[in-house]
Amino acid sequence: MANIDFAALICSRLCHDLVSPVGALSNGVEILSEEHDDHMREQVLDLLQKSAKQTSNKLQFFRLAFGSGGAFAAELDMGEAEKALANLLQDSKVTLDWRVRMTHAQKRVIKLLLNLALIASDGLIRGGTVLVEMSQPADRFIVKITAIGDRFILAEELKTALTSKVADDDLTPRTAPSHIAYEIANTQDGAITVTKDNDGNTVFAADLLAPAV
Repeated sequence: MANIDFAALICSRLCHDLVSPVGALSNGVEILSEEHDDHMREQVLDLLQKSAKQTSNKLQFFRLAFGSGGAFAAELDMGEAEKALANLLQDSKVTLDWRVRMTHAQKRVIKLLLNLALIASDGLIRGGTVLVEMSQPADRFIVKITAIGDRFILAEELKTALTSKVADDDLTPRTAPSHIAYEIANTQDGAITVTKDNDGNTVFAADLLAPAV
């Protein structure tokens, strides 16, 4: 797939995820310009603040997960990744359990981790917890994301895009994050597996060669 075509898929995904909070901002400003009741104006201002924060949180996360967060730096602070993911989940029914002890990691590894975490959180339709773990034995990275909740749904197309090469014509905005994770693992002599643990939770695991800094 040409870079411009995949960029279009990512843009579609961004628009899908941002249309709600941005739309709320637009509607709130319109209402505020016509509303004179102090109580109602206070409620609208609260909506504007929440929508602005949600939009900012999403953009900060997508900057790291889809874009070139960190500019030309080869590594990123893991604290930045944790903060971006925590903020993304802040107003959802999904909580974050971050158990990564490493302080820095290569950008591509962090991008893979964040995309797997995004897929895990999206699948917890009734809420739950996203458990994030990562280690670096020898010259490899082991990334493990566990989706813990009463009900988890992973569409077959997402699982396929995570674990195997998908034809360009079959990629969609929905499967773009899966494709990003797959390509990173594949180019780093690694693979992604999707399994169930003993408690029935869905586990996304990636074993890949540590990128050269």
